Amino acid sequence: MNYTRIYEISFDSLREHGLRTLLTMLGVIFGVGAVIAMLSIGEGAKREALEQISILGINNIIVKAKAPDVEQASDQGLARSPGLSVADGENIAGYSELVENVVFQRFESAPKIFYGSQTAEVRVVATEPSFVLSSSIEVERGRFVTDLDMEAFAQVCVLGAKAKRALFAFEDPIGKQVRIGDWNFTVVGVMADKYIARGKVEGFELKNFNEDVYIPFTTAVKKYDRYFAGQTTFGGGGFFVSIETGDEQKFNTPEVDQLTITVTDLKYVPVVTKLVKRILARRHAGVEDYEIVVPESLLRQSQKTQRIFDIVMGAIAGISLLVGGIGIMNIMLATVLERTREIGIRRSVGATRLDIMRQFLIEAVVICLVGCVIGLGLGLLLARTIAFYAEWPTVVSAYSILLAVGVSTAVGVIFGLYPARKAAKLDVIDALRYE
Repeated sequence: MNYTRIYEISFDSLREHGLRTLLTMLGVIFGVGAVIAMLSIGEGAKREALEQISILGINNIIVKAKAPDVEQASDQGLARSPGLSVADGENIAGYSELVENVVFQRFESAPKIFYGSQTAEVRVVATEPSFVLSSSIEVERGRFVTDLDMEAFAQVCVLGAKAKRALFAFEDPIGKQVRIGDWNFTVVGVMADKYIARGKVEGFELKNFNEDVYIPFTTAVKKYDRYFAGQTTFGGGGFFVSIETGDEQKFNTPEVDQLTITVTDLKYVPVVTKLVKRILARRHAGVEDYEIVVPESLLRQSQKTQRIFDIVMGAIAGISLLVGGIGIMNIMLATVLERTREIGIRRSVGATRLDIMRQFLIEAVVICLVGCVIGLGLGLLLARTIAFYAEWPTVVSAYSILLAVGVSTAVGVIFGLYPARKAAKLDVIDALRYE
């Protein structure tokens, strides 16, 4: 018996019992659909985390100013700590063999920007020209802050993509005047739009950089007051509340809100992190009025979490396929019993045990593969539905499709092998007598 005839007999048998075949496939369909949907969610989350962390800069170490815990620190220590300062950054930058660049940032208390009758809620970031070297954000039009702007205390600004759209829509903003607080600034550039899907990565809150407006650091130092007694102050890209006794604040207002330290090589990140901790502990008299964030560590933690997620989701999907495989084996055993007389007739006219075994094994594999194709469609539909309604990123990779097809084929072979062997071992005489 040739393979073509075996395939024909197998497909004829499956078509003859179409409803039973479909019900047998259900376990594989739902199992493969679950594999595709879960792996697509996992891959989407993985890529999103990589994109978000890449915005922070994988070679960067971020130091953010924060309000110290006054109950844990002495009044003397609070008075001695200057808060996060330019001098801190200069001390760290002195280790030039390890540190490529240190960028200062201040977040000014001007939550709105005005252009004529148009307003936009923004985050005003005072920074340096080297900011674009330490981040993945690029200038789309015009230019960024320059050294000449810093030296001249120039009142120029660079708009984030969202701020530009809110104020100017389709109008060219370059050269236009906008008002930030009590001061007018000339727009000299627009930053490229940067996709920010979620607010947090491994517990670290990400800001929407498209809402930022950048001004020279020196201009902010000269134009904007840093004394905020009796009100909320900015710290590390967010608000913290000044803790006061009477009319006096218990700790010094930080000179800068964030330091972004770019390391010369990724392998030096752990070393520089320890170095930064020692320098700041010494300069701040042991007062923890700062927070150190290491994107590279966030990435490792994200990958570890992702691996656990993949294992759990894969196990759940694997159980679905296991149940589907058991269902296939049960149905195939019932089919062997039902077709015992047919097997006897085939054997009596020349079919070998191997031919019978191949026939039933092919039927089991075909059931799995057809179920796999339907399951792929279901998985893709689930992935798109989840992405649309839950607003979770999903990515269907070639790996997940190949895995689903491979596992389905393996399920068909493994769970179809026993019924096929049982059919092949039937005695010809007993099979012909079976009613």
